[in-house]
Amino acid sequence: MTTVLIADDQPLQRLGFRMLLESQDDMTVLGEAADGSEAVRMTAELRPDVVLMDVRMPGLDGIEATRRITAAGDRTRVLILTTFDLDEYAYAGLRAGASGFLVKDAQPQELLSGIQAVATGDAVVAPALTRRLLDAYVHHLPAPGPENTYLPPDPRLASLTDREREILTVIGKGWTNTEIAARLHLAESTVKTHVGRILAKTGSRDRVQAVILAYDTGLVNPS
Repeated sequence: MTTVLIADDQPLQRLGFRMLLESQDDMTVLGEAADGSEAVRMTAELRPDVVLMDVRMPGLDGIEATRRITAAGDRTRVLILTTFDLDEYAYAGLRAGASGFLVKDAQPQELLSGIQAVATGDAVVAPALTRRLLDAYVHHLPAPGPENTYLPPDPRLASLTDREREILTVIGKGWTNTEIAARLHLAESTVKTHVGRILAKTGSRDRVQAVILAYDTGLVNPS
């Protein structure tokens, strides 16, 4: 049973989500929060598998609420809801520790599949869509200048083998597991094993966080 907390300042929106989720035999709604502060408090109390988090809420917004929830280190994962696909809030949410994002007008099955994906430790943004995400995401990164062309070794990469570092680099470029297997002449099962080890060693919650790590540490540069 996947447990969900709904965080949205619109009562009708919360009701719609609740009706959809509770129509499923394998999902249950533990509660509803009308703002970010309430979402943080209820997450700590109820420990849901997934928080369905709106970003535009009065008081404490969904981005800061996501940051506080993920910083607590609990198993709860956050799925950001945005009004517009790939808007600036999606990037802020991902950097705050969210495991993915969906637009509010997504199809019901997309929302249900997204919640299940996040609950099982996957990312809602499928690998095939990672390139599209990055094409917009990199514009939110600071432009490199002469003074920071050299990046000192990042401690999050220290435990990676050469092969794992190579695979993290191409994950950052938006390659799928199938593409990695074909281009690096590896079995796809081997790639999946490497990806799992990379996530564990770097403390990345999912593939999206690994992509952001690849950019933040300079393994991949905006082009």
